[in-house]
Amino acid sequence: MPSHPAVASALLAAILFGASTPAAKVLAGDIHPVLLAGLLYAGSGLGLSLWLVLRNQRASRLERAGLPWLAGAVLAGGVVAPVLLMIGLASTGAATASLLLNLEGVFTALLAWFVFRENFDRRIALGMALIVAGGVLLAFDPGKSLAVSTAALAVAGACLAWAIDNNLTRKIAGGDPVAIAAIKGLAAGAVNLAIAVFAGAAWPGAAHAAAAAGVGLVGYGVSLALFVVALRELGAARTAAYFSTAPFVGVAAALAILGEAPAPAFWLAGMLMLAGVWLHVSERHVHEHAHEAMTHEHRHVHDEHHRHAHDFDWDGVEPHSHPHRHAPLVHSHRHYPDLHHRHH
Repeated sequence: MPSHPAVASALLAAILFGASTPAAKVLAGDIHPVLLAGLLYAGSGLGLSLWLVLRNQRASRLERAGLPWLAGAVLAGGVVAPVLLMIGLASTGAATASLLLNLEGVFTALLAWFVFRENFDRRIALGMALIVAGGVLLAFDPGKSLAVSTAALAVAGACLAWAIDNNLTRKIAGGDPVAIAAIKGLAAGAVNLAIAVFAGAAWPGAAHAAAAAGVGLVGYGVSLALFVVALRELGAARTAAYFSTAPFVGVAAALAILGEAPAPAFWLAGMLMLAGVWLHVSERHVHEHAHEAMTHEHRHVHDEHHRHAHDFDWDGVEPHSHPHRHAPLVHSHRHYPDLHHRHH
């Protein structure tokens, strides 16, 4: 099933992003937080852009109809969300911020289900709830008070903006994931660096800046490209659920580096997340459905949904990318809300 590599992509995206958090925290003591965010995003955008230049293969072209979706995703996730997050973190306690950041997965799923009409059932909803509960348990600190303030609302607003970004990116997930991630990284990097310069942040040495850019390339850039691949095959809600395991990975990496024994809550959070992931992975969604005629472009193999002739000399290499037309088709098989199954 194509879905299994997509699940792996989503989980690997979560692992890379989660593991980048302890690394970013090591750098945070020497670099202004807004400047650090800018360097992380810029490293992502510049590194992926360089890869696009060096890569010697035809990428999936982003269709003109997808440009408004891309612009909206960049505005929401690359401009609005980082600014709101920095405003909120300036006067929000760590415990409150950690709990609020779990809202991104919740908002992503709710928007996907009720605004963009992505299909789901009680099994998927329960799995999402278990994963989010694990994240909340992991972030909760009973020794610190939680407060709902204007700053906390700003962090929640950042999560909502990223959720909008995730759902809009799903609309263009058929395009080149590296190019999409590069554009978003460059936009977010430019915004955060501009804010840092305006705030008078002191620039770090070349070694620290390079380290931040390297962490950003892997933990933000490669992670986001894998996230887009998963969006293409799994839809926004399911991808967000898998990605919500990132805090567990981050805490596990931090504990491994520090050599500390994990608290009981760590293991309970892990079991909740594992149960939620299992509910998603073991999903079996099968029914007769109709595919309308459509023409688009994305990387594909000649499977049941791509039985077409070529109007060019094809060397037989798969996967490949070119504009192709889908004829109307009615059939039944196990599927996810992927690029070809976005029915209600």
